[in-house]
Amino acid sequence: MGKGITSRSEDYSQWYNDLVVKADLAEHSAVRGCMVIKPYGYAIWERMQAILDKKFKDTGHSNAYFPLFIPKSFFSKEASHVEGFATECAVVTHYRLKNDGEGNIVVDETAKLEEELIVRPTSETIIWNTYKGWIESYRDLPILVNQWANVVRWEMRTRLFLRTAEFLWQEGHTAHATSEEAVEEAERMLEVYADFAEQTLAVPVIRGVKTENERFAGALETYCIEALMQDGKALQAGTSHFLGQNFAKAFDVKFTSKEGKLEHVWATSWGVSTRLMGALIMAHSDDQGLVLPPKLAPIQVVIVPIYKTEEEKANIDGFVNKLTSELQDMDISIKYDDRDTQRPGFKFAEWEMKGVPLRVAVGARDIQNGTVELARRDTQTKETVSQEGLAVTIENLLGIIQENIYHKALSFRSEHITEVNSYEEFKDVLENKGGFISCHWDGTVETEKRVKDETKATIRCIPLDAKDEVGVCIFTGKPSGKRVLFAKAY
Repeated sequence: MGKGITSRSEDYSQWYNDLVVKADLAEHSAVRGCMVIKPYGYAIWERMQAILDKKFKDTGHSNAYFPLFIPKSFFSKEASHVEGFATECAVVTHYRLKNDGEGNIVVDETAKLEEELIVRPTSETIIWNTYKGWIESYRDLPILVNQWANVVRWEMRTRLFLRTAEFLWQEGHTAHATSEEAVEEAERMLEVYADFAEQTLAVPVIRGVKTENERFAGALETYCIEALMQDGKALQAGTSHFLGQNFAKAFDVKFTSKEGKLEHVWATSWGVSTRLMGALIMAHSDDQGLVLPPKLAPIQVVIVPIYKTEEEKANIDGFVNKLTSELQDMDISIKYDDRDTQRPGFKFAEWEMKGVPLRVAVGARDIQNGTVELARRDTQTKETVSQEGLAVTIENLLGIIQENIYHKALSFRSEHITEVNSYEEFKDVLENKGGFISCHWDGTVETEKRVKDETKATIRCIPLDAKDEVGVCIFTGKPSGKRVLFAKAY
């Protein structure tokens, strides 16, 4: 077991917290519910950003930036939106502090804002107020804009990466001339997220739509990708919303169509956040620490020299310099850990904890024999291989590791999707096996809420590939046309 890490089987929640801290990803800050993302954790987030940002730009989107503060009056314009976020809003009421004469810093009550400001929990309102000035005719559409930002949702129960009062994310906000275009956009972005989760994060996801009860506040349809963690709980890994004309009507955003008619614009919004860090950790990691898929790892290969004399070290350095150059030409990130302050065993444990996909150990005897030792993080296996063609060997092995991590997670998920046909069976699987439960539901909010109240399980999604199937709701016995997926979730 990793040094100082609780085992997953003993206490999954504590294992997760231990790992985040010990792998140097993040820590709690002095501000309640907020976190400090440390350089190694931020490097992983930067990799996510860079890969997603390219995907957004490849699908025609541009980045912009909108204010952190939103006038309170904007929120009240879209009733379901304000209702959805009201309990999580941080509000700015004053703009100045003063010294009370006794050495205390207090709020200056004379500096009260005329209109209170909300620290953005999401940006639909400020963005649609802005779009009103950008859109006049069909020639101004579509608007395909994304912003990378921080948002604040005043969560009472927080966990590093998974749920914090302030978190980092991207939020896309697009405007379209027709309903069909907006729906197509929302579905396209869901597929961008799903592809990223599976190809880069190596996390298999189920594409689906949320029920009315679980939809984003103000959306007509919320598309989602749902992932399964190793403790059998689900995690929403990304959402894409078809907003209809709700925000356009709330902010009076109209355009003149080709036919000369004045119509309201159609909208989407979509986002993923630093929760993806939580998904990454919980989908793959083990009792020795983090397990990173090579496509996401800030350091894909770490080289540790083993030597006694300076001459041996110089020979190893020469070999490593040549290998580093070859790997860098292949766009493989590499770290040569030749610190003389730590022993090789310490380094092995440290890089294992940090999830580096491949470790190369090279000693004086290896230089003589023309070999190195390769250690895989995903399988924790070692093999001695030839130095000849080593860069290509490493490149191929990184591809194999990426695939293996994905297929391991996929097998786990496949084993944890269970079809049930009665409420007793449902409760038994939920308590004793976990995972996704595929069952019939009568389509009502009332039934969904009663199941949630009794079991803490929610409908994660109605899978997009769900087949029509005549059945009866496990809870009420009423008719149902297709199966949905329930699970306990983060």
